[in-house]
Amino acid sequence: MTIGFWDYLQMLQGNLPLLLTTLLTLGVILVNGWTDAPNAIATCVSTRAMPPFTAILMAAVFNFFGVLVMTMINAKVAMTIYGMVDFGDNAQEAVIALCAALFAIVAWATVAWRFGIPTSESHALIAGLSGAAIAMHGSLDGINFSEWVKVLYGLAASTVLGFVSGFGTARIIETVCRRMDRKKTMPFFRGAQILGGAGMAFMHGAQDGQKFISVFLLGIFLSNGQAGVTNFTIPLWLMLVCSLVMSLGTSIGGYRIIKSVGMDMVRLQGYQGVAADLGAAVCLLLSSVTGIPVSTTHTKTTAIMGVGASRRLSAVNWGIVREMSMAWVLTFPGCGLLGFVTAKLFMLLF
Repeated sequence: MTIGFWDYLQMLQGNLPLLLTTLLTLGVILVNGWTDAPNAIATCVSTRAMPPFTAILMAAVFNFFGVLVMTMINAKVAMTIYGMVDFGDNAQEAVIALCAALFAIVAWATVAWRFGIPTSESHALIAGLSGAAIAMHGSLDGINFSEWVKVLYGLAASTVLGFVSGFGTARIIETVCRRMDRKKTMPFFRGAQILGGAGMAFMHGAQDGQKFISVFLLGIFLSNGQAGVTNFTIPLWLMLVCSLVMSLGTSIGGYRIIKSVGMDMVRLQGYQGVAADLGAAVCLLLSSVTGIPVSTTHTKTTAIMGVGASRRLSAVNWGIVREMSMAWVLTFPGCGLLGFVTAKLFMLLF
């Protein structure tokens, strides 16, 4: 099943539930641009390989291509998120629960952004949807545990593999370049950072773009009374809308996160930025191919931690790391509870 752009615009006319789910989903994508997308370009901006505005434009282009190419090759991440929760057969109640979950995600992400904490919108999305599904069923019957367990795999992968890949890649580069004149290598690593930033933006689109597209489509189906759709094709226009809204979010509020990740946590040199981007991009590629929904925020930030620790542990600002870790730990219970309470409130009101 697929939906054309003009068909979608016709659906919007007089369909208030669809309009609400559309606006809330776009709001979630926008705050993803605030909080998650800046991680992709944090290193190339912090080391001054690229100015912020140019990096944001690059991120917009490669976010789109990430969504497009990975969806054409493998849409497993989108299918995992789509099938993670079951809002039941009553499409009207399901729309209310979905709106509540999206509202909770936007609220959670906005507070985190206000304090410059790069929370994972992937995990906020999963937690918010799960909390709303539990509220709707009054039990865990709305959770598909065979899909949900992939989130736990992704949490471990994005944390451990991100750190290890960053640490290992930095050590390899240091070993290969130990006899070279550092000044002569600077132009190479500056160019490599631009390629690394493009690669990270591509993989961010491949991972996060699919997640939010699946929620967008879920909102369309539920708003039209179709609660049982399991097979669908992701339309090109939706990929473009997703990447553009993400980029808008990054341009509005991304610098706060870029500063926290790329400047405050570890002071990176050119080759270290390359190591962080390369290590994180490889982890994201493996996760996307296998259909495991990982956090781009966790992967990139832990890769940067690994790069900093490869020289000495004191090179990492562990105070910033503690703040980030606390936000990561609180995301699942916090956003899940917020989704639960909001869903209960929405069902009473509507």
